[in-house]
Amino acid sequence: MPTYAYVCTACAHAFDAVQSFSDPALAECPECAGPLRKQYGSVGVTFNGSGFYRTDSRLSGASSSSTASSTPAPATT
Repeated sequence: MPTYAYVCTACAHAFDAVQSFSDPALAECPECAGPLRKQYGSVGVTFNGSGFYRTDSRLSGASSSSTASSTPAPATT
């Protein structure tokens, strides 16, 4: 289940809440009963390895007008 960050607009109390996607957003601060605002940050996902970049499937020295190779890069261990 995802963790959401909230901050109170009245008292600036900040906290995290683990909620399901189907749960409604929290609306009341547990400290002062003031209104909450959901915090949005950067996503903690990175794509590493071969096949994630446009240049990974290109042949070395190929011009920009040529088509990309349809064979996947060999796996490295």
